[in-house]
Amino acid sequence: MRGIARYLAGIFSVVTILALWKAIAWLGHYPSFILPHPEEVARRFWLTVADGTLLFHAKVTLFEIGAGLSLGLISAFVLGYLLAKIPFLEFYLTPLVVVSQSMPVVALAPLLVIWFGFGLASKIAVCALTVFFPVLVGTIVGLRSVEQEFYDLMRILRANRWQVFWLLELPASLPILMGSVKVGVTLSVIGAVVGEFIAADRGLGFLVNLARGLFDTPLLFVALSSLAAIAIALYLGVALLEKKLMKGR
Repeated sequence: MRGIARYLAGIFSVVTILALWKAIAWLGHYPSFILPHPEEVARRFWLTVADGTLLFHAKVTLFEIGAGLSLGLISAFVLGYLLAKIPFLEFYLTPLVVVSQSMPVVALAPLLVIWFGFGLASKIAVCALTVFFPVLVGTIVGLRSVEQEFYDLMRILRANRWQVFWLLELPASLPILMGSVKVGVTLSVIGAVVGEFIAADRGLGFLVNLARGLFDTPLLFVALSSLAAIAIALYLGVALLEKKLMKGR
C-alpha cells in the first residue's frame, strides 16, 4: 500500500505541475518563445524523437555521463580509501584536493578543453571532476565511521586485508558511501552538460545551446526535460542498488 501511495503521489505531482504550467501559459497569453504550452513541448518532443535528433544527442550525453561517472567513482573511491588509511598521505593531498574543488567546474571546463581537446575526452574529464569530490568525502567519512572494536574482532579472527575490507569496511561504510554516490550521479549530468556548453557539436547540452540561440523554447524544454529524466533515472537506479545491497547487510 505504501508503494502504491508513493506512485499515486508522483502521478498527482506531475499532473499538478502540468496543470499549473498550462494555466500560467494560457492566462498570461505568453508567446511560444517565452513560455510554450505543454502540448507544444509534447509535439516537439515527438518530432525530435521521430527524426532521431533527440536519440542522437542523448546517446552522446549518456556516453559522457557513463564514462565520466565510472572514472570519477573509481578514482574517488581509491583515493578516498588511501586517504582514510594513510594519515601522512591525507596531510599532503587533502589541501590539493580542496583547492581543486574550490574552483567552479564552469571555470575549469575551458582549461580542460584546452588540455584534452574538443572531443569527448574533455567532457568526460569535466563530468569525472564533478563527481569526484562528494564521493571522495563519502568514502573517507564512511571508512572512518567503522568502530575500532570491529577491527579488533577481525584481527582476533586472523582476517587478511582483503577480508577486512570486504567483510567489514565496505558493508559498514555502505550507507554513507551510497549517499555520496547518489549526489555524484546527479552531479554527473551537470558535469557533462557544462562540458558540452563550453565546446561541443553534439549532445543534449549542445541542443540546449542551439535552442537558446534560435529562441526555440519548445526544443529547449525538450532538452532540459530529457536531462532531468536522465538524472532521475540515475538516482533511482542507485537508490534501487542501495536497497538491494542494504538487504544483504
